[in-house]
Amino acid sequence: MKRLSLLERDSRITLRGHRFIVYFVVLCVCTAVSVGFLFFAEFLWGCRLPGQIVALLLGLFTVFVSALLSLAVGIIYMQYTIRPIAQVKYAARKVAAGDYSVRIPPRRKDGKKDEFQVLYDDFNAMVAELASTEILKSDFVADVSHELKTPLAAIQSLSTMLQTDALSEEERVDCAVRIAEASRRLSSLVTDILQLSRLENQEIAVQKKRYDLSEQLRRCVLGFEHVWEEKHIDVEADLGEVCTVAADERLMEIVWNNLLSNAFKFTPAGGSVEVRLKEEKGHAVVTVKDSGCGMSEGEAKHAFDKFYQADPSHATQGNGLGLALVRRIAALHGASVSVVSRPGEGSIFAVTL
Repeated sequence: MKRLSLLERDSRITLRGHRFIVYFVVLCVCTAVSVGFLFFAEFLWGCRLPGQIVALLLGLFTVFVSALLSLAVGIIYMQYTIRPIAQVKYAARKVAAGDYSVRIPPRRKDGKKDEFQVLYDDFNAMVAELASTEILKSDFVADVSHELKTPLAAIQSLSTMLQTDALSEEERVDCAVRIAEASRRLSSLVTDILQLSRLENQEIAVQKKRYDLSEQLRRCVLGFEHVWEEKHIDVEADLGEVCTVAADERLMEIVWNNLLSNAFKFTPAGGSVEVRLKEEKGHAVVTVKDSGCGMSEGEAKHAFDKFYQADPSHATQGNGLGLALVRRIAALHGASVSVVSRPGEGSIFAVTL
């Protein structure tokens, strides 16, 4: 872990040392007052006033000057130190109470920044990130509730129908098939949630070993043969001969299956899916390209978020956890995953190991 240094320079600070100038001015004023004090004392001594009166006048002068200097130093200290700290404290208290809309306004209008302004910027960025996390948490709860409620409602409704005597044998079989489908969907959702939770908490140990990635990709593509044949999708796989990587084979299979599942799911009948594997400077780059509906720039930005689905109606089967799993597994391997997509032009997902 990198140690933080209090002396580390921040390039955003453009007003370095201005407080020292203020303190230097205060020091000069104090020096001038001290000189004035000596002249005043000499003046009183020259007037040949009684010693007690001289002492009283010097004392009053000293108290008066000290009060003025204390007031000046206090105002400067309040302006440059106490007030900025108080603003941060007040804003932090609001955030702790759950108000993520609070922001600390800039200290200067000329755009220049001192240490406190940089602190304000970092604080505002932190609150914005917390607000985003809070929204994601709320969406997570809502999405989990929706995803769990849908198959459970289907199972409950179909089970009630099976209890009646008005159904024909064919209708009973259809109800049983739909119950099985809802059960599988529910089981898949629970499995993905638990798996993602374990991965995020690093309860699953990554066991890297060297294996042939091209052979693994071939097996994963063939696992969807029934899908592409049913939808008449043209599949092109350029996987080369042998490409050895050091990774957890079991976890990486989840990555490829999720990417391929999405590609075939969003590609319409008669479309095409391309899977390519190439080596670049000691890295293995896997790309999965589909000819589906594609995504806008905003949708692509959130594609790897948990439970995010570009289709708000949830008309397309899925729970929005597949790409979140892909990103987490890639992170555990030190790999990168990206997407390039445009509406109506399909999507290209790339994983670099």
